[in-house]
Amino acid sequence: MESTSRLGLLRRSPSFAYLFFATAGSSFGTYLAAIALTVHVYDETGSGVWVAALLIADFLPIVAIGLLLGPLVDRLSRRWLMIASDLVRFGVFAALPFVSEPSAVVALAAVSGIATGFFLPAAGAALPNLVADEDLVNANSLWVTVETLAWMIGPVVAGAMLTIWPPSVPYAVNAVTFLASALLVAKIPERSLRSEDPLTRGHWRDVADGLRLVVTARPLRTVLVVWNVALVGSAAVNVAEIVFAKNTLDGGNLGFGALVAASGVGLALGSFLAASALGKVGLRRNYIGSLVLMGVGWGAAALSGNIWLAVAFVVGGAAGNGSVIVCNRLLVQRGAPDQYRGRALATIMSSNYAVLGLAMGVAGVLTDLVGARAVWIGAGCVYLFAALVAVVMTRWLPVAQEEEWRAVESSSESAAAALVNGHEEPGAPKPSPEPAANGSPTPPLERIATLLEEIESRRATEAQRPS
Repeated sequence: MESTSRLGLLRRSPSFAYLFFATAGSSFGTYLAAIALTVHVYDETGSGVWVAALLIADFLPIVAIGLLLGPLVDRLSRRWLMIASDLVRFGVFAALPFVSEPSAVVALAAVSGIATGFFLPAAGAALPNLVADEDLVNANSLWVTVETLAWMIGPVVAGAMLTIWPPSVPYAVNAVTFLASALLVAKIPERSLRSEDPLTRGHWRDVADGLRLVVTARPLRTVLVVWNVALVGSAAVNVAEIVFAKNTLDGGNLGFGALVAASGVGLALGSFLAASALGKVGLRRNYIGSLVLMGVGWGAAALSGNIWLAVAFVVGGAAGNGSVIVCNRLLVQRGAPDQYRGRALATIMSSNYAVLGLAMGVAGVLTDLVGARAVWIGAGCVYLFAALVAVVMTRWLPVAQEEEWRAVESSSESAAAALVNGHEEPGAPKPSPEPAANGSPTPPLERIATLLEEIESRRATEAQRPS
């Protein structure tokens, strides 16, 4: 589990290497194209409303898929789901050079968002099956690091390309990255992406099971609550960042670029060092400490008197962010059994994007009302509050470092057994009991899911009747 063996993991696990390089290429192309899409829509319309519509079209499908279609990630072949998602995104960006109408661009971005909504949870759910258990920390550290590096490099390359070529060129490059990603994923054996046969009790019951698992399994509940709180701060940082850099600190475009780059550097640094930090201080202390680092980093940046001091503090805060992301992924991957992992990831992702979208809307209003500096100070306070929430939410983790992961996996098994047996994990929030036909309490989600299944069954029966 030492960081020195990290890159050797790509040699020891060829299947993980295929997914790693597929992620590296497609992530680079995605961030490259994100800038091109924004420039394309803004140049065509000159409207911030159309830019907002583009952003919403990109992430709103992820919210809907996580809440309504997450079980498909567990039920269908993860390999073919990722390949199909890549091919759809290849088609979208191959078509975009021939599209000029803003409405068509936004519609294609929504199609790409749907494909992304399936690819991300499928890849995240498959990752623990590609490496040995002792390599999972390093695998996630590498994976988050390469995504972060793509986030750093892609926009810079996009800016340079757009000074020479129209957006069609970045679109074409992104299309090629998705095609390459599909080819790499196709090299991974089907069984390498899944360790257990999928379970299904009907689509809507599967949706209910995913929601119940996220709420009742302690590792998943921890991520759901803590990270949604922290994302309120992230929304505030992202929305107010350009105003803070250019106006509050008078840094101009150079200062804004430096601030964005500082976030990327810090994220890459924190995610890469997370493996060694987890080995030294353990999950609970690293998780809480990284959230504190986020609060102190962005809070200090908010109080800075010049852009370059702010840049230094942002690197520190973003390093905490990178470390927390690795912890979140490990908690979900080890906190959900393989048969339920895809829907658990999709559910948490959908709640994250929903919170982020709503918080960005509020942050935009607050930035105009109270100023960017006050919004960033508020973001720092939110991160510190998230650390306090993490102290409470991780009380179930043992103090002894060597027992932490056993506790995570034990909670996972207990919550999954509770789903099978029809009751919640001990200590989890209990639904209001209501007697079922056999006298035992039936959870509300189960009743709703059963009703939806009955409605679908009746519709199918009626459709088969001769007219």
